[in-house]
Amino acid sequence: MELAKQFRNMINKMRAYEYVFSVLGWDSNTEAPRESHQLRAEVMGVLSKELFAMQTSKEYQDVVNQLIDQVDSLDDLLAREVKKAKKNLDKVVNVPESEYVEYMKLVQLSQLVWEDAKENNDYDSFKGNLEQLIEFNKKFALYYAPDKDPYDTLLDEYEDGMTTKEYDAFFGQLKEELVPFVREVLQKTNNQYDHFINDTFNAKKQEEYCDYLIDVIKFDRNRGLMKKSVHPFTWNTSPQDVRFTTRYLENYVFSSIFAAIHELGHATYEQQISTEFDGTLLSGGTSMGIHESQSRFYENTIGRSLEFWQAHLGKFKEIFPHQTQKIEPEDMFKAVNKVEASLIRVEADELTYPMHIMLRYEIERLLMSGTVSVDELPKLWDNKMEEYLGIRPANNSEGVLQDVHWSGGMFGYFPTYALGSAYSAQIYYAMQKDLDLSQLILNNQLEEVNAWLKEKIHKYGSSKTPKEILLEVTGEEFNPKYYIQYLKDKYTKLYL
Repeated sequence: MELAKQFRNMINKMRAYEYVFSVLGWDSNTEAPRESHQLRAEVMGVLSKELFAMQTSKEYQDVVNQLIDQVDSLDDLLAREVKKAKKNLDKVVNVPESEYVEYMKLVQLSQLVWEDAKENNDYDSFKGNLEQLIEFNKKFALYYAPDKDPYDTLLDEYEDGMTTKEYDAFFGQLKEELVPFVREVLQKTNNQYDHFINDTFNAKKQEEYCDYLIDVIKFDRNRGLMKKSVHPFTWNTSPQDVRFTTRYLENYVFSSIFAAIHELGHATYEQQISTEFDGTLLSGGTSMGIHESQSRFYENTIGRSLEFWQAHLGKFKEIFPHQTQKIEPEDMFKAVNKVEASLIRVEADELTYPMHIMLRYEIERLLMSGTVSVDELPKLWDNKMEEYLGIRPANNSEGVLQDVHWSGGMFGYFPTYALGSAYSAQIYYAMQKDLDLSQLILNNQLEEVNAWLKEKIHKYGSSKTPKEILLEVTGEEFNPKYYIQYLKDKYTKLYL
């Protein structure tokens, strides 16, 4: 079919440009010298203009619109890709080219501004960029859907079909059933073994242990690698090239360990997507919610289990003999599941973690509605942290400046972290019907877990929607009760 061939050629060319953007982004976040950012932003502006021209050309619009007119006669995968192309096209054609290019340059420059602001506890130096990023996102959302709440449009960018209505119901259920339980657990101090957590752990030796974890998760080194960054993330262009980062804090060794396992969850997902989707709009994970379900599953269900530390504490003690002389697996299990009110989201325990996400969700809603200004943001952040966890940040670096997402213009992303955690619990209960997960973890046989997830979720890439995948894997639609049950069961045994 000639029309389909034209479509494929156009998509291939666009994906090639996106690959270049991706490589530049990886370099920027891992090892690019500081003074390279201005030139990089200019280059990104030039390339963005070229890509924008391709995405909005009359030729491309004609091909996509003609295919949409006959979408019912196309094979299923092509039809799904064409629908996705049409959805993207309807958004981008309404955005002025000059504003798109300006925004891409702003995002590139804002990364470094945020890093410096966080390092120097200097919110004022970042708030101008933040204000521009917010306004661009609100403006673009209204270009995409003039009659829709801008925040609903942004939420849909990261989780297809999710709006404030669905998220309000989800977070409302967590507030009703989980918040009182969290408060109850926070009052308990028994069953904690943590005197070694804040010992000094050499960063190079931490890197050695994280490198060991790559093989524990059965990640294919021939198709991926690990580096360090200010904020851990996973990067991919195809299953043959999946990279991830972690960070090393010498006074908190669990930061690197669980960031590495978390990102390995994302990276394993990407490595296991069928290569038939390479170069198409169906490559990559289907949504951030499903993606986070995989990272949170590896990080928490596997990495924070007793069986994991029965299997892998030996290597940890081998690398850190001085700090861990008398540590047993049960001690480590209690330590990695220590519950406390803490300020930093990426280092929060599994139980209090959703409180951090609710805080960000509520703040983003206010920002996007114009109810709160960037000047009011630090105080609002601190107040909500006190409301949910009873603590206040001492400074903006451990408060409003702690996350990288807003500097990248990623408004609407945060709620998927909590959603993904809830998806993860629902998938976990389904997996238990087929696999003895505890025994597989204990025996270091995670390749069988990977295989189950590949068959049920990973291999499909974006060829199925999040709702389709969850229904097929678990036999029912999204149900937060599994998340609440999982957390209550686990932490009742540990604390109550």
